[in-house]
Amino acid sequence: MSTSTKPSKLTLAAVAKEAGVSTPTVSKVVNGREDVAEATRARVLAVLEKTGYRSPLQRKSLPAASTVEAVFDSLNSAYSVEVLNGVLEQASVADVEVILSVTSRQVGPPVSPEERAQRMIDERRSGMIVVTSAFDSAQLRAFQRRQIPMVVIDPLNPPALDVFSVGASNWAGGKAAATHLLELGHRRIAYIGGPAAAECSQARLHGYMAALMAEGITVDHEYVSSGPFRPENGVKAMKALLALEDPPTAIFAASDSIALGVLAEARRQDVRIPEEMSLVGFDGTHQAEESVPPLTSVSQPLQEMGRSALSFVLRQVRGEEVDSRRVELATHLVVRESTAAPRTSVLWRNAARTQRR
Repeated sequence: MSTSTKPSKLTLAAVAKEAGVSTPTVSKVVNGREDVAEATRARVLAVLEKTGYRSPLQRKSLPAASTVEAVFDSLNSAYSVEVLNGVLEQASVADVEVILSVTSRQVGPPVSPEERAQRMIDERRSGMIVVTSAFDSAQLRAFQRRQIPMVVIDPLNPPALDVFSVGASNWAGGKAAATHLLELGHRRIAYIGGPAAAECSQARLHGYMAALMAEGITVDHEYVSSGPFRPENGVKAMKALLALEDPPTAIFAASDSIALGVLAEARRQDVRIPEEMSLVGFDGTHQAEESVPPLTSVSQPLQEMGRSALSFVLRQVRGEEVDSRRVELATHLVVRESTAAPRTSVLWRNAARTQRR
């Protein structure tokens, strides 16, 4: 079989002959059925890729009104809203309809990965953008088996190498945050991270650690904690840090939401920021600009991430060649009013001890 054969004239029977299997077996692979041996599936997929065969879903993609589903954990964070705005902006340019799905609002019995993936095909969705921690590897594989174009934004866990993803330079952002505090003169710098297993949180932590170690500073385990990307994590961690014999003079929070929790607890305990403690967030959302004081934050190009994700999905739908399956956009530090040089103050230390009691 020649690889120059036009995909529109290519038949399943021809693919089956090339792969040395039956036509029903090729049909099962094309439709994402699981009852095919992995070695056989791999052989069929190799022939499909070589010949440029397009699945029925792909051949129907991008009609006059193409539809892409965007899946979020929730929309109660500035991070999610910014990403969604980017998706919608690009959708308007590309004349694509976006269907929004929020996993925290779903009702009824749980839907299996296979059922959800099949529903995408039944409803003729062109592709999917995933901005959620609810989709595990089994869910992602179910979409892949059905050749559903998909992009994961800033995944909490490292996706398989063949999964398209869009993210930001988290390590560089973490290093920039810690370096800023070090340049101000801080040496006792805490890190309040997101979920311990989250890839983005680990990268930010490692960037923070690299900056400290470059200055010969040992990372104190009492200054490092993890939790959800939520304000309550910042509240809890701030309480623990203020209870230490030597509380930090600065905190790097792995998200603006966590930093807002830190600010709230600082107000409750009469800790002045930045006079008595500096604070840096991560995300660069509008919340950082509007907080009191305005928050120094590592800005992620959240809207650009959303725009890139949709473009990435549509390129897959059209069958275009993509140089890399991972797009990583640059972060940059925005200095506002929540950071300043540290103050050595007996009064501050006494205040911390009083709070512990």
